[in-house]
Amino acid sequence: MAQLDMDEFLERFERRANAVRERGVPPLEGEARKQFIDSAEKDFLDYSLVASAAWAVEEGELVLRIPLGL
Repeated sequence: MAQLDMDEFLERFERRANAVRERGVPPLEGEARKQFIDSAEKDFLDYSLVASAAWAVEEGELVLRIPLGL
């Protein structure tokens, strides 16, 4: 089993958030375009929240602290 490197894990989420922000919108129209954009916005929020987390191991559990002062 691979060992978890939390700093690298959080960096991967930061790269994912940046990739979502930088990718273009494919040639979609109407409702499909709206759904794509809504999904991208949620992906960016999810990835950026995890990327901003501070982490610790407390009582044998991984704890992520996510600042909510967006």
